[in-house]
Amino acid sequence: MREIKKHQRVNDILLGPLERPALKWFAAHMPDWVTPDVCTAIGVFGALVIMVGYALSTYNRNFLWLASLGFVINWFGDSLDGTLARHRQIERPIYGFFLDHTTDAFSEVMMFLGLGMSPYISFNIACLILIAYLLLSILVYIRTCVAGEFKISYGKLGPTELRVLAILLNIGMYFGGLRTFSVAAGAFGQLTFSIYDLVVAAITLLLLYFFIVTAVQEIIRLANEDK
Repeated sequence: MREIKKHQRVNDILLGPLERPALKWFAAHMPDWVTPDVCTAIGVFGALVIMVGYALSTYNRNFLWLASLGFVINWFGDSLDGTLARHRQIERPIYGFFLDHTTDAFSEVMMFLGLGMSPYISFNIACLILIAYLLLSILVYIRTCVAGEFKISYGKLGPTELRVLAILLNIGMYFGGLRTFSVAAGAFGQLTFSIYDLVVAAITLLLLYFFIVTAVQEIIRLANEDK
């Protein structure tokens, strides 16, 4: 098993050229009382805002803007904690790894269950994308232990891009309204979906694709290496 504190971080995302300079700027200008742990707490708070925004969108679609604000808050806190620790040279690799990713899991559950509480996305579809995201997250953590590589970007996509997609989806739901259609499902009768369910289902399949391909590649590599 590779040591967690010596892992290599791989985050080759599409928005990296914009995100990395922005995070470095924030880290250099944060007041002393803003610590990496405070940033982590801000990220969790952002996830709570997302969940509340989606849940309240049942009553008023304007709360979709609150959910979008939550994604910005979550990005700020979740992305800045590690950058701030490295900037101030106060890294605690093992503690930081454990805290960051346990709170990430909690935040992911709040965000996706909140999505399912909105009238625009089926709760079942929201649970499916939560499962897919957690599967990929677990794979990332296991690979960090066995391969010494913390890879959170796949096909130039990472958590930041998913947040941007979620905000764009919120904008589409706000202006497009609730649009549903039904399909015959035999013994199950009529199944009703929204067009937004199809978008989330497509993202779910993409996450599952990344999970399966990466897992199979790693199994083959380890089978050849660990004889």
